[in-house]
Amino acid sequence: MRSVTIKPPNMEVVSKYHATNEDMLHEQVLVENARKDPEQFKALYNKYYERIFLFVWQRCDDKEVAFDVTSQVFLKAMMNLYKYEFKGVPFASWLYRIAKSEVYTAFRQQQAKRTVNIDTAGLSDMCDDIEEDKYAPYIDILKESVTELEEEDMQFIEMRFFEKRAFKEIADIFGITENNAKVKTYRILEKLKKILIEKKKNKK
Repeated sequence: MRSVTIKPPNMEVVSKYHATNEDMLHEQVLVENARKDPEQFKALYNKYYERIFLFVWQRCDDKEVAFDVTSQVFLKAMMNLYKYEFKGVPFASWLYRIAKSEVYTAFRQQQAKRTVNIDTAGLSDMCDDIEEDKYAPYIDILKESVTELEEEDMQFIEMRFFEKRAFKEIADIFGITENNAKVKTYRILEKLKKILIEKKKNKK
């Protein structure tokens, strides 16, 4: 069985959609500069290192592993910058996608245990979306239920309810359409609801 550690969030999550059009135009200049001269990649590294590190660390139980994974993310980003295409969203989404893949790799190689950052507000929002007020008293059981989801499903729940990311942002990170992100989240909530109902029965 997968080992999962639950801890309350202790860091601010910065959404990439807090970027203006002007911000995105500026970072595209940084990207083009880095493509022409790898030394210029440092500007992108400095701009995004902290938020990518926090994204990784939120999912790991080991800070040193988080440092290593983050370094790998930026190394891969620099080596593959020629593949990057601007799609009308901030550059961070591409980095998050690489980070998500590298975090999966770290778990598969057992470099770190999975950590789930859970807060009461996020759990309450999930109860609202499940549309069952009767689940509100079972927050602890809901917390347990979240950890039983498959890794990708857990990522969706984390990003949507605990990191408060927009569907458009989640879709971009996972490389799917915004509508697919909404449908997938709904299906995960239905799956979570079934797990929760079963756990409630077993508690009686």
